[in-house]
Amino acid sequence: MKKLLTLLTVLISLHLQAQVQLKVMDAITLKALENVRVKTAQQPIFRTDAEGMILLEQEGTLKISFALEGYENLEKTFQPGNYQVLLMPQTLNLSAVTVSAFETERPVLEQSASVVLVGEQDFNRFNETSIVSSFNTKPGVRIEERAPASYRISIRGSSLRAPFGVRNVKVYWNDVPFTSPDGTTALNLLDLSNIKTAEVIKGPSGSIYGAGNGGVINLYSRANPVGGKISTDYLGGSFGLSRYRLGISQQVGEGGFEASYVSQKSDGYREHSAVDRKVFQLGGYFPVSERQEIRTQLLISDLNYQIPGALNATQLEEEPRQARPGSVDQNSSISQQSVTATFGHVYRFSDKTSNTTTLYLNTNDFENPFILDYKKELGFGFGGRSRFTLDTDLNGKALRLIAGGEYQTSFTDAQNFGNRSGVADTVRFADKLRATQGFLFQQAELNVTETLLLTLGLSENFSSFEIDRQIDAAGGPRGLQTRKFDPIVVPRIGLNYQFNEFSAVYGSISSGFSPPTIDEVRTNEGSLNLDLEAEKGVNYEVGYRLGKERLNLDVTAFSFQLKETITTYTNEQGVVLFRNAGSTNQRGVEMALDYALVKNSEGFVRNLNIGTAYSGHFFKFEDYKKRDNDFSGNDLTGVSPHTLVSRLDLKTTPGLYLNFTHQFTDKIPLNDANTVYQDAFNLVNFRLGWFKNLSDKWEIEGFMGADNLFDESYSLGNDLNPFGGRYYQPAPGRNWYGGVKLAFLY
Repeated sequence: MKKLLTLLTVLISLHLQAQVQLKVMDAITLKALENVRVKTAQQPIFRTDAEGMILLEQEGTLKISFALEGYENLEKTFQPGNYQVLLMPQTLNLSAVTVSAFETERPVLEQSASVVLVGEQDFNRFNETSIVSSFNTKPGVRIEERAPASYRISIRGSSLRAPFGVRNVKVYWNDVPFTSPDGTTALNLLDLSNIKTAEVIKGPSGSIYGAGNGGVINLYSRANPVGGKISTDYLGGSFGLSRYRLGISQQVGEGGFEASYVSQKSDGYREHSAVDRKVFQLGGYFPVSERQEIRTQLLISDLNYQIPGALNATQLEEEPRQARPGSVDQNSSISQQSVTATFGHVYRFSDKTSNTTTLYLNTNDFENPFILDYKKELGFGFGGRSRFTLDTDLNGKALRLIAGGEYQTSFTDAQNFGNRSGVADTVRFADKLRATQGFLFQQAELNVTETLLLTLGLSENFSSFEIDRQIDAAGGPRGLQTRKFDPIVVPRIGLNYQFNEFSAVYGSISSGFSPPTIDEVRTNEGSLNLDLEAEKGVNYEVGYRLGKERLNLDVTAFSFQLKETITTYTNEQGVVLFRNAGSTNQRGVEMALDYALVKNSEGFVRNLNIGTAYSGHFFKFEDYKKRDNDFSGNDLTGVSPHTLVSRLDLKTTPGLYLNFTHQFTDKIPLNDANTVYQDAFNLVNFRLGWFKNLSDKWEIEGFMGADNLFDESYSLGNDLNPFGGRYYQPAPGRNWYGGVKLAFLY
């Protein structure tokens, strides 16, 4: 009998040892979380009970993923036993939010730079057809959309030299340089579904990211399949808006793949402002071993959009929805097809040493009939980035060393024709273009004390471009012309001091530079401005952060001195030209404040959050003379001195939610002389929806909303210093949208 009892005890013990018992809780309140999706590679999807409990049968090591709406996804490995699992709410405090800025995984509280995170909760507050509204809720960041799908990014006034497109800001997508080596970024090739999170580093960061005084945007949509999921969305709205998406995510072993296809169309608010964009993305994740992993991405974009053009004050008053005269007859528009393939490899030599390398290939077919000409470009490019990381110590102090390099080159056949009623006429000039940029970077992070972190960064940069003129119908010189910029060394120093686990102060001094792009040197009328100099600047910055329980506070003050500032103007033919404008002095204050009035309550209101973001940009031309005019002391063109964004987000236990946003933008100077301003304006947006888990396998969401609820008249992006007073690009009035999302989990 005694032996039998002993045997039963052993069997029960062995059975218990083969089980993983978990209790899943909110990381802040320690409240048990019900209905959390729990998934392993070998078993179907489970959900936690009302006590947050779940019991899984398993022998040996078990990798488990956890997912719950409103919380960050988590994946951990467990041995048989009893465990508590803590999930972080998506409205995290700054002491818990981890970002990858400056190639190092650290909480925002430990960063010695101004960094903001834009996540899915920000994207889902609006209609999900563009990135504009979500980014514009962040202090110091402004994305303009002069026409649907025509983006312009301004980080602390960096769009001064961007009449169209994205310049002076470095953009990465899944650790791959998405900005071309000529300094331009075709951000409109991405759909919002291709971006899960974004990190914005404000101000010069050339010590580790190369050229760009405006800052850096890191976009992420890495494949991270958990189980199997098929999802589809549909959205419709005003002005013929129609968007649908089909996606699939499939776990295969420890890795897997994710794929999505999105089609978006719109007739546009204005005459001749239709958009047709199709985007396919395929991402793969392949963990080769405990030391190695491979990630791949394929992005195929087909974009077509019409350009209505800017209006003068009289035309704006007569009919803001009209196109600029000539835009329709000449079919002013852009057609762009692009394929980007990326390969990423991570190798961990040890727990303290690793290498991450990413490579890409890109092809681009671009056509741009305009009122004055017709441009065709066929391009090919490749490049990559590699970094080594070593965690060690110096005299007992933790030390992290990072070193690596980046290289990009592109080849383009560019032709400019006459435009005869939207059809390419005789060739005016044709060039073979090559742009190259590269740099080496080094960075050291030393924990001087337990509370003081010192960061030293340095990069050595080079860039050049070649313009080989094949044809010049005007009889101008042909042949190869080269511009090679002198190597530039860019340093950065940063300090972060933590008062305690939830508050810190930081300061940094960073240098930056930004050479002119080929489009700024080679203009549409065929001239070459090879004397255009690179911009160079130094940024001084201090800030304070507080992230505790329900409250987040992030305050920054900065002073940025920029020399050889590149500005734009338009000649009598309407061609945008560029010039160096002496120097500018850009001082500012930025603040973000968020507070959770209700957090994970068991009542009807589950979460109620309020927030505000303020940008005070007091930017001046310091030394700027143009012919007989002296603009020194004038406000910097295209920059609002005051911007204030207020938000309210409500979630209820039954699944109803409400997102409400108000944005105030102060008047904006539209010319260097400060004689023309856009009036101040207020925008109000809201989204109302319902999300529900119908079962363990089905999820559904329905939503509707309105943009510009009070029908404000404004321009979301003006033309600066234009000829003929064509400043204004009227944005849509009040418009509505609605949609549904459906997902099947298997």
